[in-house]
Amino acid sequence: MSVGQAFDRQFDPRRLGALVRKESLQVIRDPSTILIAFVLPVVMLFLFAYAVSLDIRSVRIGVVLESDGAAAQSLAAAFSGTRYFSVAPARDRRELAEELVGGRLRGYVVIPQDFDSRLAFRTGEPLIQIITDGAQPNTASFVAAYAQGVFGAWQSARTHSAAGPFSFEPRFWFNPEIESRRFLVPGAIAIVMTMIGTLLTSMVLAREWERGTMEALMSTPASVVEILVGKLLPYFALGLSATILAALLSTTVFGVPLRGSWLALLLLSSMFLVPALGQGLLISALARNQFIAAEMALLSGFLPALLLSGFLFEIDSMPLPIRALTYVVPARYFVSSLQTVFLAGDAWSGMIPDMLAMLLIGIVFFALARAKTPKSLDA
Repeated sequence: MSVGQAFDRQFDPRRLGALVRKESLQVIRDPSTILIAFVLPVVMLFLFAYAVSLDIRSVRIGVVLESDGAAAQSLAAAFSGTRYFSVAPARDRRELAEELVGGRLRGYVVIPQDFDSRLAFRTGEPLIQIITDGAQPNTASFVAAYAQGVFGAWQSARTHSAAGPFSFEPRFWFNPEIESRRFLVPGAIAIVMTMIGTLLTSMVLAREWERGTMEALMSTPASVVEILVGKLLPYFALGLSATILAALLSTTVFGVPLRGSWLALLLLSSMFLVPALGQGLLISALARNQFIAAEMALLSGFLPALLLSGFLFEIDSMPLPIRALTYVVPARYFVSSLQTVFLAGDAWSGMIPDMLAMLLIGIVFFALARAKTPKSLDA
């Protein structure tokens, strides 16, 4: 038998078209599929855009002004004038200790009684003290960093006014407003696509086994490859539709710029859907129960995408074994490329290696799914 004849037996356009039509009708008739594909992206994007934020806005802190000196008064005014803090003034740190313990303050800054003399004579002693609530480590780190930033900007302004016209001005590329929403929302699209691709397809074959219709599919002339591809294509189209919806929401509702092209965005999404759908098919081939398949999809798809993709936690700060594990998580490459295409543009030099990595992982998943789906009821 020639290679061409073998391929014809594996792939018949009419059989494939019939399988795609059958699966498409099943998708349309299943309300849960439509909810996951089109309602879930909206809900998750709103949550990540508004409920999850790494920005400090009007965090309540205290400023203990123990000195009546002009420099100390000026520094206290600098803290009160920033948009990042809502300041509760005090003259004694004991007034704020109970507020901090009760969680009504996230920290406080102490400007000591001899602040002006320390500043003038440069005694080497700390100029101010920053106390934060360590029960919330992330917020505490941000409060400390922003308080140091306010103090540094105040010192720079004093130096500039006293020493001459020299000053420095930091500039932030790609995200000049330093808004966490700008990089959280593109990353959230990757999480949504993982849910849609892996969760929906993980229940495809499992549903056939549960309903007893897998035997009917196996008795048809359709090959395993045709069955898998026929079930895949409708969900591929569903995933791309969800991507377009999420991108439109990101640009119009959440104000995230799309500096790259729609072509690049759709190409990236297509490459990511290959491993996402392939992983779902592999799960559905291993688990012949929809509940088990859904649990496996959440554990092997959603959680790694959320925790190991660089979406919330920087990969460079992870331990070496965990960093190595992230290389087999498709969302790692998708999150990075999405943030690039949204915030920087069509930087193909960085996106092409990510797309090739996603395609390679997807091929491995499809090969495993094909191997675990024999066309035999005895297997």
